[in-house]
Amino acid sequence: MKNTKWLLLMAMTLVLSIFLAACGGTDDKKEDASKGDDKDGNATETPKKEDGEPDAEQILNLEELAAIPSVDSAIVEDAVGFNVLNNVNEGLYRLNQENIAEPAMAAEEAEISEDGLTFTFKLRDAKWSDGSPVTAADFVFAWQRAIDPATGSPYGPFMMSGTVKNATAISEGKMDKKELGIVAKDEKTLEVTLERPVPYFLSLMSFGTFYPQKEEFVTSKGDTYATNSDSLLYNGPFVLTDWDGTSDSWVYKKNDQYWDAENVKLTQINVNVVKESATGVKLYQDGKLDRANVSGDLAMQYSTDPEAVTQPETSVFYMKFNQQKNGKETPLANVNIRKALAKSFQKEDLADVVLANGSIPANFLVPKDFAFDEDKKDFRDLSGDHLTYNVEEAQEFWKKGLEELGVQELELEILGGDTETSKKMDEYFKSQLETNLEGLKISLKEVPFAVRLELDEKQDYDIQISGWGPDFQDPISFLDLFVTDGTNNLMSFSNKEYDQLIADSKADLALKPKERYEAFAKAEKLLLEDEAAIAPIYQRGLIFLEKPYFKGLVSHPFGADYSYKWAYISGKE
Repeated sequence: MKNTKWLLLMAMTLVLSIFLAACGGTDDKKEDASKGDDKDGNATETPKKEDGEPDAEQILNLEELAAIPSVDSAIVEDAVGFNVLNNVNEGLYRLNQENIAEPAMAAEEAEISEDGLTFTFKLRDAKWSDGSPVTAADFVFAWQRAIDPATGSPYGPFMMSGTVKNATAISEGKMDKKELGIVAKDEKTLEVTLERPVPYFLSLMSFGTFYPQKEEFVTSKGDTYATNSDSLLYNGPFVLTDWDGTSDSWVYKKNDQYWDAENVKLTQINVNVVKESATGVKLYQDGKLDRANVSGDLAMQYSTDPEAVTQPETSVFYMKFNQQKNGKETPLANVNIRKALAKSFQKEDLADVVLANGSIPANFLVPKDFAFDEDKKDFRDLSGDHLTYNVEEAQEFWKKGLEELGVQELELEILGGDTETSKKMDEYFKSQLETNLEGLKISLKEVPFAVRLELDEKQDYDIQISGWGPDFQDPISFLDLFVTDGTNNLMSFSNKEYDQLIADSKADLALKPKERYEAFAKAEKLLLEDEAAIAPIYQRGLIFLEKPYFKGLVSHPFGADYSYKWAYISGKE
């Protein structure tokens, strides 16, 4: 996801870390979350879904962990906002039940030029909720609005710069927004021109920032646009009602104007903000919620409940090693010190005992079951494991590193969150590192999330527990984080070979899938095995209590969290 100011905390998570927006940063409270393309045949749809037909009143009761900040596609930058947007609006493409991006507002697959730079989309006969047609001009207006510096869009420049023609110059105020590489050839034909070939471009078309907006409606609403459910237009499966812009509850109702309304079974979804897991579990047990997040100490308690559902995630958490602080090199600039730390803590116990939520140990940056090559082979099978737990090797690296620094002991600080789970995890790391590395003393700095963001921006930390969730399905969504001077590389890591591998993946290798993935594998090995720039910890999982009559929910490994389009109720007594 973008840099720390776009961090979208996923309140459902059990962990402490920074986890950058729409793709990116999370805290164990998911107070501000979001993520960041099509996934070949690996649905993360929860179990117990494909049996029975709708046979009861199709009204669902769900929770969200935070209120809606915005439903303006040019402004949204959090998990809740993107989740709402995904269910009430729709772009050229939508992630389907197998998490593959397929045509939505587009009537068919895009026509792509031989050089991979021009995409032509034919739009289907779709309508807005006011009955007016969705046109190519609606996309042009929305994209231009999102890239216009005057709008202040957090995701427009991030998602379009270096991708859509002229987006970078426009976002920097050097060119008029009308020069953006998107043109309405006629009412139903849209042409998009790119700066460079982008292998994952079609999956980007399912992301909320690229949704259409009707200029006449937006202009007529002025400053009140998207401030409540009546000041929005909808072209997705549902319409939003009963939202006044600040309320802790809202309702989705089936959109009868939606082009695929016959496949939408739910007539209504009632949503209430429930910030505490214990409260949600109580509401679930009282029959007032049909699905409830289980986190913290409750995770282990309910992990074996017959109605518990473990949901795999594509968010990966890791230690960030800051190599420069206050203009001076830190001991973490020493590669042997970094390798020692990275290999000295037991990940299995952390995942199984401390987290106990379906998370798995990570010896990698790019997650499992996320990115696949031309032969549908998981990138993890290509790249393998790195920085595995090995105390003997860790101690050898530690001894060598101390000798190179000319010291016999070190004191380092772990920057973490102030929640109960965060504190438990920090204590676990302190115990593991101090036990396995003689002469190391770990101090813990536990602060609110906003303070951690400040310290991260200033690079005022030694070790920080951080994490990332993707906005789109491609290894570069993770590997691009650590290029020299990158907006998320707030730890002074720099490696010219790594930078070149990432640059090649965007240019020379962009249309060579096999070679591109090989470059990614080299880059990941260099980042982890050779440099130990970061120390992978775990790939997150989540636990929910879910009523057995709740069928067809689709969770997404990137972009918005959920689609309710195919959900329904069956077998409810």
